[in-house]
Amino acid sequence: MTTNAKPDFSSWSCPLPLADYPAIVMGHGGGGKLGNELVEHLFLPAFRNPALENLGDAAVLEASGARLALSTDSFVVQPLFFPGGSIGELAVNGTVNDLAVSGAEPKYLSAGFILEEGFPLAQLAAIVDAMAKAAAEAGVQIVTGDTKVVERGHGDGCYITTAGVGVLRAGIQVGPHRARPGDAIIVSGTIGDHGMAVMSVREGLEFESPIRSDCAALNGMIAQVLDAAGAAVHAMRDPTRGGLASTLNEIAASSDVGIVIDEASVPVRFEVQSACELLGLDPVYVANEGKAVFFVAPEAADQVLSVLRAHPLGKDAARIGHVTAEHKRMLVARTAMGANRVIPTMIGEQLPRIC
Repeated sequence: MTTNAKPDFSSWSCPLPLADYPAIVMGHGGGGKLGNELVEHLFLPAFRNPALENLGDAAVLEASGARLALSTDSFVVQPLFFPGGSIGELAVNGTVNDLAVSGAEPKYLSAGFILEEGFPLAQLAAIVDAMAKAAAEAGVQIVTGDTKVVERGHGDGCYITTAGVGVLRAGIQVGPHRARPGDAIIVSGTIGDHGMAVMSVREGLEFESPIRSDCAALNGMIAQVLDAAGAAVHAMRDPTRGGLASTLNEIAASSDVGIVIDEASVPVRFEVQSACELLGLDPVYVANEGKAVFFVAPEAADQVLSVLRAHPLGKDAARIGHVTAEHKRMLVARTAMGANRVIPTMIGEQLPRIC
């Protein structure tokens, strides 16, 4: 049966009415308000169930007495190879990190490939080799997968979808809804490295110090934090699409709290800041692929910082702010001038095809 009825957007709450978007636009995939609207008003009502409603980086599942985490992600980055990595490392590390920030020990991954006719086998071999090395370094196994080929001109070389399964730690309860007023907010290192590494290649930008992606598996570092701080860690996230700002806004909304950060405390490499200024971008919205944000009880903040800074992937960790009961569901930054500014979730995205 066919119908010409138009979809009803009357209950949708995006500041830009989605009735103006009868078709998907790039911003729907950018981790901003457009994408959130799709989840809230399209996917969630269609698939609603308790495991999905948590809307964390991974679903928490019970199976024969075991608590498991299940995550899935797709990767469409362009270019496929960039300073510091490739779509292969991204596909493994991205899913490993989603499991790790959910409080799980990653165990097994699947990998699905969408390949375009004419894609060079040498490039595919390099991507697969990068995935194998990343999996070995993260201590996970790729145990199943699938391959499909589309006609020339109907793809973009190579897309990858991965899913991951991990075992949740006993006694650990973390999630986007568990941040509490008073919690310290800690980021494990400099922000914006991945997004600007990809953009520097796209735009042909050259700097005295090359910008490299921070793509890395964080499960080892996160395990050490949980070993040390345990239940004092209330929430964790890896700030990928939409960057640090989108992640903090999501936590504020999920936990019904306000968030305050000190702009001067947010670590940004000089070359990344320079590239952002050149391109008119804000580093807090730029994607990361090897950083984690921790919401921890204030009495455990110094301990978590010490553990992070002792790890190679956390040497630039910084305490950047706190959770407050005021201005709920808002992210506010204290500027170097002593003023406050609200940092909203972006409507779409600054940088498409970044992961």
